[in-house]
Amino acid sequence: MELTHNSGLASVPAVTQYLRSAEACGVNYSSLLSQVGIDAETLKDNTKHVSNQSMEDLLALLIDASDDPCFGLHSAQFVEPASYSVLGYISMNCSTLRMIQAKIPIYEKIVGDMGVTSIEISNGFALQRWTCQFKNPVVRKHEIENVLASWCLFARRFLDFEGWHSIWFEHEGPADPALMSDYTELFGCEVLFNQPASGFRFSESALDEVFPQANEQLLQMLLDHATTILGGLDKKQLVADQVKNLLRLVLKQQTPSSQMIAEMLGMSSRTLQRKLDEEGTRYKDLLNELRLELALYYLKNTDLSLDSIAYQLGYAEARSFYRSFKHWTGRTAGSYRIELTPETPKP
Repeated sequence: MELTHNSGLASVPAVTQYLRSAEACGVNYSSLLSQVGIDAETLKDNTKHVSNQSMEDLLALLIDASDDPCFGLHSAQFVEPASYSVLGYISMNCSTLRMIQAKIPIYEKIVGDMGVTSIEISNGFALQRWTCQFKNPVVRKHEIENVLASWCLFARRFLDFEGWHSIWFEHEGPADPALMSDYTELFGCEVLFNQPASGFRFSESALDEVFPQANEQLLQMLLDHATTILGGLDKKQLVADQVKNLLRLVLKQQTPSSQMIAEMLGMSSRTLQRKLDEEGTRYKDLLNELRLELALYYLKNTDLSLDSIAYQLGYAEARSFYRSFKHWTGRTAGSYRIELTPETPKP
């Protein structure tokens, strides 16, 4: 089963982090915003989003204007909880890294569609990887470096965690060897380039270390707020993306019908299907795509039982989930979990 890509949005806080870095480089970015079609007024509201393409185009201009070969890396110094919208505050109130990982696939879209986070566990180590969606190779490199550096600085400053073993980058290292010190000083550990993925590697046991600052009551309030935000993401998105956003919110409660989702979008079920037809997809396909995405994540990264996963995916009966998973992947969910053997990380 092949998953489709969405049109993509980027949150204002994600954009702002780069703009603050550009200011520090002496860049007047006002005209650059106009070039890529971003309204400066929009950037005053942290709940707003811009198109993914606009952010990618803006980042290309900022990289060039900054004259900084490590612009993405250096931009990480401006990370703060708000850089990840409400997900940043959710992370600060989760009790463990494992709990944070359970929230990411649901709420990462609030931050934007610039990339996808996942976890691979093998031989006692976890690799938290990030797969960038940008196409421009220069922008992609800087975005990846920003995301990984921001993760590490966020964990160090706000979670009091600094347990990573090494940092992986899929791209080549800096052309100027003297710049390597910028990487090692920021990350404080071994930095490896030309790796099979981009992410940071740490001991699997660190996933269950307890964060003393976690607040369960505040966490629930933040999750409720995040749910509201997710349900109201920019209506300029493809209808297919809006449908999947809503499905993420109601999936655990029940198996949502197309009529229910259509009503939530303020249209008839016939109008919804017509719009989805125009975008080359169907409601049932979107529901199955999301269920598969979440099922694979839960099987790889959590200890949830198969029955619990079925519940999380909105199945009334677990056996319906078992049949669907085998239809999608050609194997049973149980055998997939048992046979899951990620590539052994390089030393």
